[in-house]
Amino acid sequence: MGTSAPRLDILAPLSGWLVPLDSVPDPVFAGKMVGDGISLDPTSGSLLAPVSGVVSNLHPAHHALTITTAEGVEVMVHVGIDTVMLKGEGFFPLIEQGQQVSAGQPVIDFDLDLVGRKAASLLTQIIITNGETVARMQPATGMVDAGKNVVLSLQLANGKDVLQVVVGEPQLSADITIGNPAGLHARPAAVFASKAKSFGSDIQLLLDGKEANAKSVVAIMGLATKFGDKVRVRAQGDDAAAAIAELTQLLNDRCGEKADEAPLAPAASPAAAQQQDSDTQLAGVGASPGIAIGRIVHHRLQEFDVPEQGKGANVEQQAFARATEEAAAQLDLVKAQLTDPAKQAILSMHQELLQDPDLLAQTYTGLADGKSAAWSWRAAFSAYSARLEAQDNALLRERANDIRDVGRRVLALLAGVKQASLELPAGSILIAEDLAPSDTASLDPSKVMGFCTRTGGATSHVAILARSLGIPAICGISQSALKLPEGLQVILNGNEGTLAIAPTAEDLAAAEQEIARLAERRAAEAKSSMQPAATSDGVRIDVVANIRNAADAREAVAKGAEGVGLLRSEFLFDNRDTAPTEQEQAAEYCAVAEALGKDRPLVVRTLDVGGDKPLSYLPLQKEDNPFLGLRGIRVSLDRPDLLRTQLRAILQAAPLTKLHIMFPMVASLEELRAAKAILAEEQAAAGAADVKVGIMVEVPSAAVLAARFAPEVDFFSIGTNDLTQYVLAMDRGHPQLAKQADALHPAVLAMIALTCEGARAHGKWVGVCGGLASDERAAPLLVGIGVTELSASTPAVASVKATLSRWSLAECQQLAKEVLALSTATDVRHYLNQHAR
Repeated sequence: MGTSAPRLDILAPLSGWLVPLDSVPDPVFAGKMVGDGISLDPTSGSLLAPVSGVVSNLHPAHHALTITTAEGVEVMVHVGIDTVMLKGEGFFPLIEQGQQVSAGQPVIDFDLDLVGRKAASLLTQIIITNGETVARMQPATGMVDAGKNVVLSLQLANGKDVLQVVVGEPQLSADITIGNPAGLHARPAAVFASKAKSFGSDIQLLLDGKEANAKSVVAIMGLATKFGDKVRVRAQGDDAAAAIAELTQLLNDRCGEKADEAPLAPAASPAAAQQQDSDTQLAGVGASPGIAIGRIVHHRLQEFDVPEQGKGANVEQQAFARATEEAAAQLDLVKAQLTDPAKQAILSMHQELLQDPDLLAQTYTGLADGKSAAWSWRAAFSAYSARLEAQDNALLRERANDIRDVGRRVLALLAGVKQASLELPAGSILIAEDLAPSDTASLDPSKVMGFCTRTGGATSHVAILARSLGIPAICGISQSALKLPEGLQVILNGNEGTLAIAPTAEDLAAAEQEIARLAERRAAEAKSSMQPAATSDGVRIDVVANIRNAADAREAVAKGAEGVGLLRSEFLFDNRDTAPTEQEQAAEYCAVAEALGKDRPLVVRTLDVGGDKPLSYLPLQKEDNPFLGLRGIRVSLDRPDLLRTQLRAILQAAPLTKLHIMFPMVASLEELRAAKAILAEEQAAAGAADVKVGIMVEVPSAAVLAARFAPEVDFFSIGTNDLTQYVLAMDRGHPQLAKQADALHPAVLAMIALTCEGARAHGKWVGVCGGLASDERAAPLLVGIGVTELSASTPAVASVKATLSRWSLAECQQLAKEVLALSTATDVRHYLNQHAR
């Protein structure tokens, strides 16, 4: 038996000239953060497989793929620089992920001319991403022909030296169904890996022929599990049986994750810009409305100058250990200042990454090769974050940002550099590739006029932050924004998603005038917010608020809300392992009622959960389409014990306020009658007679049959968010369809009109509690259709009341007549903008 190490030759995937990797104009590749290899300046446009193996990853943009050989070597080929921004344009994959390919086989065709014109560079990188499998690498030089010449000769590491010694036969669990709504993303993966580490056995998590080290958060996330996936746990060692039993139970318990804690998967890529770049403006996606004038402040990742060669393995290991311990302590301090359990859980996951065995193993491999701790750690976390970004799971791609955030924290400690905080001058327009969680936590909102980020969309954490601060923001801004000069004066328009980069004096004057006008208007609206809401001719319209708890109720009243049109009772049921007791619920409902007083209305919606937003203690069967399954009142009727307990608790608030009870997602009279029968029994037992009963109009059947429902209810409240998605058959959370799911679509407005017509015939009132009620432009339209109550978000109460005061009822009705004759949502929005007051 020979003792020489095995070899592997990597063939040229394209024809062209070879270029040293460290000369590539991209610091990630040039710094070998993803791995070592070589670059190629191509002259051909058909990418060939450089090795035989399995396509372990094909990027959704089709510009990069990874092939794993039989020896376990991962060979990544990345066509061009910044080609991910082409979003697949010009690339034509010939294979699928998971497919076996042979060296020299065509795998991706691409338009050489188009990609060359639109990308930053055509330089194509051939990289070994798991360098620990390679003992020595010899790159070639000069001109190569695709599929014929060798570009890299590898001497592979002796695998026998790194094999873990385990005893006993491997044991395998039964199939386990992933119950986490977002799969095993960072937090549940961290919980699972932490538990796995408590066992001495070698443990792997298996999914569809793939396996991952169960003690590695990064490896688990790399499996890209989804809700409903079937996985198995394999363990080998003295405690294998115990490991399988406990880890199986942990997975069945969703690794402790409650349904509401699962993050929403972000859009796969920024939504297409509505406007085009020009010499005077750059375009992105409007993520937070408003207009701002400011000067550009770039936030670029701090560069750390770290030596490649270390001072000896022992010295570097000790330095690395001290840095990870100090990083963990820093995170503890940050956690102690937070009150949000979800945010604390994110930082706990960051701490778990500091002990991730795969990250540590790759780091220690670098130390053993004589590299410095900083160099080894940077290579490890950069490689793993790059792998996550290559996943087709958008949520996992965002988690790559967490790995980089933690990685840079340790790197700063190793480099002896204090991480720079975001020190921004007043009047800043912040432009960045992206902002890490720790960046956003350090911002001073009084100095930031607006955001522009290269990545993300309207659901990104930066966009959410901007909206919460009430400042304009653009996500998915053009790459050119990163090259704009520091201090350049710009105009950011979050409504249209544009950044004016060469504003004229007239542009600036117009923007300043508009900003001043809006500020003056908002100030005036705030001053008059305590006046009763009415049209200019004195017709009273109730403007109330959507809230979650007593604190929200107090804030809403202070901002001018005349009551509560929607109390989302789900907040009492979230973040728990068991349902709240009657006493717990009653205390909360009464607290809200006391905050409002006896003269203001309180509309409480009964529990609105379902397959799309489940509770951990309320198991519901997996449904192919949860939006059309057990939701809202259907769940309550299926669990009358929960409904009765909630109704008894709500009724205890009746003496304290004008109480209304509202049932969600009612689609038929049978559902309404069944719910009312249960309420009548509880009312009789409690002696609470003066309680109004209504339904949410969220499905077309309720709107179409409003005249049949009206005799049996006291009021209707239209949930325009759900009504829109059901009328248009568009998931309002869909990354591509969300912009089309417009509540101002003529079909949705027709349903609102039908509801008002049916209610009016029986003397019942109609409210709107969906997002449309917070749109001041829509307020006179809704009133003209027949709506007499608008339940808005608290910040919108003042502007909605002020807008109504500028319109007479007759003018509202004429506006409604004209708008209902329009044919598209675009026409409606344009018309309302033209007639805004």
